[in-house]
Amino acid sequence: MKGPASLANLVERFQTLPGVGRKTAERLAFHILKSSRNEAVKLANALTELKDKISLCSVCNSLTEADPCSICQDPQRDKSIICVVEEPGDVYSIERIGEYNGVYHVLMGALSPLDGVGPDDLKISDLVKRVEQGGVKEVILASNPNVEGEATAMYLAKLLEPADADVTRIARGLPMGGDLEYADEVTLSRALSGRAKL
Repeated sequence: MKGPASLANLVERFQTLPGVGRKTAERLAFHILKSSRNEAVKLANALTELKDKISLCSVCNSLTEADPCSICQDPQRDKSIICVVEEPGDVYSIERIGEYNGVYHVLMGALSPLDGVGPDDLKISDLVKRVEQGGVKEVILASNPNVEGEATAMYLAKLLEPADADVTRIARGLPMGGDLEYADEVTLSRALSGRAKL
């Protein structure tokens, strides 16, 4: 990009964000350039504050400013149910629906031997310790429905088999508003096998 080096640098920084290509990065940079200095400073301060204040919960590995996190501290949450997710952002996705009242365990990734990610690279041993401490009735495996997520779920199910807790997997199938015509074979197969009585 020709023009001022500081603008080109900002565009380059934005392009490092996931899902942000050159055009979007340029739009964001020009938007900030048109904004007031005060707004730009607020954005810069929010980014700095994020990096300074956010850490991982020592219990569940979710994002928090206080340790343990607000979910782990909440006496209203059902500590006997642990929902296992891959990334901290997955906690926010589940919390948004407002129907889950248990606690979480964030693995910080998924098993991927091709990428060199094995069980020791994830927070799997911490999960096993939590379950072995007792009081856990159910472990819900909510890893992503892709090859890595499925491998992770199968590995955890086998690992937690001796535990005194039910190990379940989130349902998979057709999304609301989806069209059968565009669904792949695996999704249709899972939708049929996971059907429920009305």
